[in-house]
Amino acid sequence: MVDFEWYRSFIYIYKYKSVTEAAKARIMTQPGMSQHLASLEAEVGELLFHRTTRKMVPTERGKELYTQLAPLIESLEETSLSLQTATVPTNSIIRIGSAIEYYDEYILPELTKIKSCTISHFGTADQLIELLKEDKVEIVITSKKFQEPGIEYVELCDEEFVIVGPATLNPPLGIDLESKEKWLLSQKWISYGLELPIIRRLWREHFKKRPIIKTHHIIPNLHLILKSIEMGLGISLIPTYIWSNSKNKNKAKVLFEELKVTNKLWIAYKTKNKNLPQIRFMKETWLQS
Repeated sequence: MVDFEWYRSFIYIYKYKSVTEAAKARIMTQPGMSQHLASLEAEVGELLFHRTTRKMVPTERGKELYTQLAPLIESLEETSLSLQTATVPTNSIIRIGSAIEYYDEYILPELTKIKSCTISHFGTADQLIELLKEDKVEIVITSKKFQEPGIEYVELCDEEFVIVGPATLNPPLGIDLESKEKWLLSQKWISYGLELPIIRRLWREHFKKRPIIKTHHIIPNLHLILKSIEMGLGISLIPTYIWSNSKNKNKAKVLFEELKVTNKLWIAYKTKNKNLPQIRFMKETWLQS
């Protein structure tokens, strides 16, 4: 007789293409996971994966079985979870992680739609994923997609960054790309971090090299960076969603509008929590906003 857990282990191996990573995601030992697969293959009478040194490659029979099982397993897990959460009060707590600027602009205005109580954490993409891995938050919005077992990502949106400088700053007009780079390098730069995260991407995309910039100010808050630009402290890259909501456009302006760069944002959560009602509601709310 087939054990239901064999099916679940098969689904995880198929998704992660690795017995080791699947075992981590299911919080099982690797030998236990391998035994589940061996038992299922013996029951089916065919190999479900080709074993290679780098990954598990599904056979045609494996692909066919996955197509048949995946929706059934998900349905059973959702039913099981709904039974477990049927008595959860409407004011249950959900812990959210986000960059403070995105939270201020997009998440905070949506909190009125959420029945759960919330605890919010702010930080960089690396810090937020660590909080998620340690089960200190249930869901985060992050600008980096890390390859971590047991964590799933859903694409949220692209954020666009533009170069913003003080209103009194007048860059030369009608100059070529090389001259624009030279002028930008001569300016005082304000950065979110020492590694110049988004500034480096702008340089790679438009100038095909790394920037040789010594920042004058490191300010890990995009709203405060914009404020410092308005005060005349230097130039920086600002997301268009912050720039468009600025109330002091007379104090700052976009420089070289064609020099833009985009950054993808992701919703991340643990696979084990994907069917929690709070997680599903948060995903739907954020994707619609």
